[in-house]
Amino acid sequence: MFFDRARIWVQGGQGGDGIVAFLRQKHAPRGGPSGGNGGRGGHVVAVADASMNTLHGLRRKVHYRAGKGGRGGNTVKQGAYGADLEVRVPAGTLVRNAEDGNLMADLTDEGQRALLVRGGRGGRGNASFRSARHQAPRLAEKGEPGQEHWLDLELKLVAEVGIIGVPNAGKSTLISRISAARPEIADYPFTTLVPNLGVVELDHRQRIFVDIPGLVEGAHQGTGLGIEFLRHVERTRLLVHLLDGSSNDPGGEMAIIESELANYSEALAAKPRVVVLNKRDLPQARAAEAELKTTMDKRGLPFWSISAVTGENVQDLLWALDRQLEEIPAVEASTLPDLPEIAVSEDDRAFTVTRLGPDRWQVAGVGLERITRMTNWDLSESALRFQNILDTWGVSETLRAQGIEEGDTVRIAESELVWGFDNAF
Repeated sequence: MFFDRARIWVQGGQGGDGIVAFLRQKHAPRGGPSGGNGGRGGHVVAVADASMNTLHGLRRKVHYRAGKGGRGGNTVKQGAYGADLEVRVPAGTLVRNAEDGNLMADLTDEGQRALLVRGGRGGRGNASFRSARHQAPRLAEKGEPGQEHWLDLELKLVAEVGIIGVPNAGKSTLISRISAARPEIADYPFTTLVPNLGVVELDHRQRIFVDIPGLVEGAHQGTGLGIEFLRHVERTRLLVHLLDGSSNDPGGEMAIIESELANYSEALAAKPRVVVLNKRDLPQARAAEAELKTTMDKRGLPFWSISAVTGENVQDLLWALDRQLEEIPAVEASTLPDLPEIAVSEDDRAFTVTRLGPDRWQVAGVGLERITRMTNWDLSESALRFQNILDTWGVSETLRAQGIEEGDTVRIAESELVWGFDNAF
């Protein structure tokens, strides 16, 4: 079943927890802290797979979570990294953040990879907190949760030549003639309900063609099958505009298609085109050839007359298309920056305080929320460190200035803390 849109949820693996441990060996009876750091959580990576041509599988499985990082060990052992998770998608897939619509990846080539979300950092063990003033710290961090997003996937098939035209023009017959593709073919409109890819062998070179369901007047307003499938010829370098030789007015139908292309996209309407009259095995098609050729010559458009059924002139057309493709530059995928590294910066110290009710407050900020999630509340020194960060960053002072009182609840990330004596939680 063909699907060219899907929505998935991805989450990087949580970082492993750091631990509190102390060295206990014969030769070092007063050994220092030896708790190791947790391992980084796994990343989620999209990988383009040219053998896929639909997003059907990603509509059936929606949730993707990478592996969790390993817990730190004694003797300052680093925890194992969490396993990365690969999400295989068809070549030609666009990935957007579902929340803001920003483009995150454009995967066009076999094996191309894109980082979707990063795994969380591993929490630090107590060996990392040792200092000249604090020789035996009893604090450690939890692993950081991985990034998570809802993502919208959109497939635009990757082909060099797109075959467009009205319903029943013979697009599917042509692609079945020139390739091993076997679309449904019948003598009624809209036989083709999904795009069909076909690989055409020319000596030692391959060219990829795609035919899309027929367009009718008003398609951009939803008439017929609409223009939904035009996205699959956006990546092509050359369009074959196939005219129905059995029509009473192939030139008029061509004008309709041109109008629909322009309504969809100026870039698509401006693509190089070859006009091909199909069904020249019929008398009415041969009768229309001369007038159509004269019209196309005046417009500077290459014109061919073929029969997809008998194969007449088809091979010569393919060679002509091949020569024209040699002169047209390749369509480049969007250039996108990689996702930023997760690291604390000065900007991460920024925060906002919101009063939610008479005795409820919320403090929000990237860095503060990260530290809250990584604080191990079971360790008293970890809680004291958290309080010190609130004082150092100015959070406590801001809450006092806005009128917080003892017993009020402060929400930071998923934690709810009670404001106590001496401004301590």
